[in-house]
This record gives sequence, structure tokens and C-alpha cells, in this order.
Amino acid sequence: MNDYGSFPGARPRRLRTTPAMRRMVAETRLHPAELILPAFVREGISEPAPINAMPGVVQHTRDTLRKAAAEAVAAGVGAIMLFGVPEDHKKDAVGTPGTDPDGILQVALRDVRAEVGDDLIVMSDLCLDEHTDHGHCGVLDAAGRIDNDATLERYAEMARAQADAGAHTVGPSGMMDGQVGVVREALDGAGHQDVSILAYTAKYSSAFYGPFREAVGSSLKGDRKTYQQDPANAREALRELALDLAEGADMVMVKPALPYLDVLRQIADASDVPVAAYQISGEYAMVEAAAANGWIDRDRAIMETLMSVRRAGAGLILTYWATEVAGWLRAER
Repeated sequence: MNDYGSFPGARPRRLRTTPAMRRMVAETRLHPAELILPAFVREGISEPAPINAMPGVVQHTRDTLRKAAAEAVAAGVGAIMLFGVPEDHKKDAVGTPGTDPDGILQVALRDVRAEVGDDLIVMSDLCLDEHTDHGHCGVLDAAGRIDNDATLERYAEMARAQADAGAHTVGPSGMMDGQVGVVREALDGAGHQDVSILAYTAKYSSAFYGPFREAVGSSLKGDRKTYQQDPANAREALRELALDLAEGADMVMVKPALPYLDVLRQIADASDVPVAAYQISGEYAMVEAAAANGWIDRDRAIMETLMSVRRAGAGLILTYWATEVAGWLRAER
């Protein structure tokens, strides 16, 4: 009698025989609505400015940003995350453009909401790094160190300004202790109870942010190791998760994605709110550079990396390929 629990009776390859079979039994799927498009808008330019380290990604003008948002809606993308790049002379020690109602990020939020309404979730990066002349994510004290609590006051102001400008969701990304609670209190106090918070719960001090620094015109001096997480630590992320959930986070995030799939899995297993992962600029740049050199199949590599992030537990993925991949997924269906 044949033993069907082992070879030759057991043949897992039967479920890989055709594209239709593989599609039917796939354990993990991607959907356009799970994808979030990060987008940069730069003040004072009349044409989109290419980002050298991120082929295919640009710093948008206000007009091209509106077009990109409309294209994302048409492709079925779930959300857009906006990053504002002010003119250098407007940056200062406390990141004034980040709370100015006429600052580029607030203007862009109003533009995109006017373009897409509620057809696309409009998210905003709630952080000071793009807006400060020193490039750090917070206010510095007299010794040049991040002043956590003074920074929280600025985050509260930013939350109100971004919500007033039309953000559906704010993304406090500076990794300050207590940031989610302060932002929630500020939003509720200003009558923005419906604005949600996507907490950057586990944001690591990573070498993979390099191209992003070009994208936002960063003025960073030094590093962010005193406030972003140490790449050596995973358990610490679960503590950050517990704190963010207790403070009112509606969604949580792991950033970067690929180097921290183990952390993502732990966060996904422990979280009772939606979990996102950010496939960051360095991850994007590596695939694009390798593909440009003919070393890998670009489209397959993109899908494989996204599937790995989804498989590790992310229900939402921020990726610069969001609109392109959403188009592929719709075509497949």
C-alpha cells in the first residue's frame, strides 16, 4: 500500500503545475488598496525634479503632485503619504514651515484633498526633519541634543496644522517618547477626532535612508541614533508597540521593511490594529540599480520584495512602486 504521507505518494509539486493552480493555492496576495504611495512635493520649482538616487521618483511640483494623486486613485492605490520640502531659506531651528498654514506640506495637503476628496486616504508625515536647518526630527537643546518634550509641543502644533489642511491620517515619525499620545490629544482638542494616527512604532536607525535624504533636501548634521531604534534590538520594538497602542495609535508601522521582517512578524502577531511597513528609499534604490545593470529581473524582484513584506504580516505597505504595482495587480485580475 502506498504511503501517501511521503514520496512517492506525496508530491507537493502537483500544486505548482500551472499558473492557474499556483494562483488558486497562493497563501499570500497583494491588493492595490493595501499599497501607500510616498510622494515628495518641493516648494519653488516649476518642473518635477528627478531624485538621482531613486530613478523614476521625483520631487513634485504642486501640479504634478495632484496628477500623481489622481493616477493613484485610478490605479486603486489605498493612500498617499506626503512629504513637504520647503525652500532652504525658510528652514530654521524649530522647523517653522512645518506648522505654517502656508508651508509647502499644508498647501500640498489642501491641493491633494481638492483633487481626490475622500477617494484616496491622504496621509502626512508629521516630523520636523524636512523643515529644520539642522535636519533633526526635533528641537535641539543648548548642548545640541534632541529635547524630547519641547519637540512634542511642536508635534502637537504640526498635528493641528496638518489636520486643518485636510490630512485624513497623520504619521508621527520622529520616534520621540510620548509622541502618539500628544498628537492624539492635540487632534481631539482641535475637533479632529476623526483624523487617524499611523504611528511609526519601530523606526530603526538605518543606512538604507540615504536616498531619502536627497529626496527631502535634508540638512542633517550628525545622526539619529539617540532616538531611532538600534538595529540590534527586536524586543524593544514590542515595548514601543505597547506604548503606542496605549497612547491611541490607530495603525502602527515598521520601518525599514526588508531588513526588519523578523520585527514586522512580531509586531503583526502582537498588534490588534492594522500593521504597515515602509519599503524605504534604499530598498527601492537597490532593486532599481541592480535591474539597471541587468543583474536582476526588475518586475519580478519588485513583486518578490513586496510579497515578502506582506507575508511577514504587513497589511499595508508604503512603497514608491505603489501606483505601478497597483496597475499590474488590476491587469492580472
